[in-house]
Amino acid sequence: MHSLFFELTAVIVCSALAGALMQALRLPTILGYIFVGAIAAPLGFLSLQSVPMLDSLAEIGIASLLFLVGMEMRLDQMRSYGKVALFTGLGQIAVTSVVGYGLVRLLGFAPLPAAYIAVALTFSSTIIVIKLLSEKSALDTRYGRLVVGFLLVQDFIALGCLIVLSGITPGERSLAALPYDAIGMAFVKGSLLLAGTMAIGRFVLPRVMRWAAHSPEVVFLLSLAWGMGMAAFAASPAMGLTIEIGAFMAGLAMSGTVERHHVISRVKPLRDFFIVLFFVTLGSRIAIGNLGAVALPAAVLSAFVLIGNPLLMLCIMGAMGFRSRVSWLASVCVAQISEFSLIMMALGAKLGHVDQGDVTLVTLVGIVTIALSSFLITNAERIYPHLRPFLILFEKRSAHDEAADAKRRKGHVILIGCHRIGHNVLRSLEKAHRDLTVIDLDPEVVQTLIDRGIDAVYGDIADPEIRETAGFESARLIISTIPDVHAATHALRSAKKLNPRAKVVLTAQSEHDAEFFYREGADYVILPHFMSGMQMAHVIKTDKTLRSLARMKKHDLALIDGSF
Repeated sequence: MHSLFFELTAVIVCSALAGALMQALRLPTILGYIFVGAIAAPLGFLSLQSVPMLDSLAEIGIASLLFLVGMEMRLDQMRSYGKVALFTGLGQIAVTSVVGYGLVRLLGFAPLPAAYIAVALTFSSTIIVIKLLSEKSALDTRYGRLVVGFLLVQDFIALGCLIVLSGITPGERSLAALPYDAIGMAFVKGSLLLAGTMAIGRFVLPRVMRWAAHSPEVVFLLSLAWGMGMAAFAASPAMGLTIEIGAFMAGLAMSGTVERHHVISRVKPLRDFFIVLFFVTLGSRIAIGNLGAVALPAAVLSAFVLIGNPLLMLCIMGAMGFRSRVSWLASVCVAQISEFSLIMMALGAKLGHVDQGDVTLVTLVGIVTIALSSFLITNAERIYPHLRPFLILFEKRSAHDEAADAKRRKGHVILIGCHRIGHNVLRSLEKAHRDLTVIDLDPEVVQTLIDRGIDAVYGDIADPEIRETAGFESARLIISTIPDVHAATHALRSAKKLNPRAKVVLTAQSEHDAEFFYREGADYVILPHFMSGMQMAHVIKTDKTLRSLARMKKHDLALIDGSF
């Protein structure tokens, strides 16, 4: 026991140091954990006797990871992304898996391992991509929403792959001899389990959580019991599925509850600890002595993921009418493989369908693609101007038609953002019968405005092509009500460069931001908090009812409140 304790302590210490190093290098910490696992055994930090125990702990990490992935997946958001997310997600998976399978077969792999590797190359990391986009404050941008949409589609496909794996006989290594009847039965069981968990999530879980809401500790324990219980039930002989499927569905059932944010905040530290052990054990299975044998396939497949996946996404999004900038920013988000890919390969190794060399190959591809794609995602905006002449080739002709609309706009008012302040500004401009163009990131808002006969453009104001489409060069007045300083600065500088005669009104959240905007050349800056405070003071000063209420004592207010 002392040996296991000290080995586990050594692994945790090394993982903490490696994670800190990756963070300093602005790389995903997953890479550091895999590296620790790869060197732990050769350096004597990890013995073969300890690996089974770490495997058991790692299973808890995988279950908690998929439990959270399901809980953070919102089906209502999925519907709002519509056909764009569906076509991009399904199209990228279908083409990448087919082309990848042919490429892996050319590299000399058997059919079943080739199928595993090809499917592993199709999934992109939801956790890593969302984390990087969140750090860039890009989740609410146009391309950020598209990325989240097709990543959710990929997660559902990954769930289907896990169901398929649960129906395959261990040890079978031939595609022709796979038990397709058992796979079909696994899908039936998985569908029934999904329907049952979603019904419980809609009718039972909200009431149970509401009943336990007075005790955060009980809410956490009930949620954990639900997630782990469903994982164990899915993996039981009665269902014959896997703990991954049960945990994912349990989280999906809880995604609509009010308490999910509290549960997520409590489960994440637990997940982070156990998931470290999963990636360490995964890294420990990398046969360092055999790296030379898989170096060439790893390099070829890494290039395929880093170049082929983005090119495919550019083609799909270009065919759907997206401009080159949005297509580029979204496409670099698929230039890595997912944690689902590593989980699937680990399951394949347990079933005897792939050997350790195959797992090592996919792990190496994961290390390379996660590291390089993180750099691409972080610096995509800086890289875009250099690639724009090439990327325009992927635009569909209809995407250029929007430029013709810009030429027809002249002497108009541009309103950026139609929420809160923007909504009131819009009403005032409508009453004044001004020629108006609205730019907004919410597609539902844009469609509503178009249905009302208002000229509206869906897109990110930081995108120069959106500014061109809206007609910045010929606008008379540009009003921005968005709180994003970075995006508002883009709009201001672009307006002053393209159309110096246009008046620019911006919105700031602080006096510091207002001073910055004035130095940059803004004609007027709105400070909502200052203006609302002035308005409230004016109302209190002039309204007799409020002045009389201000003189009332607390018990008088209580009586008034009770009378209503």
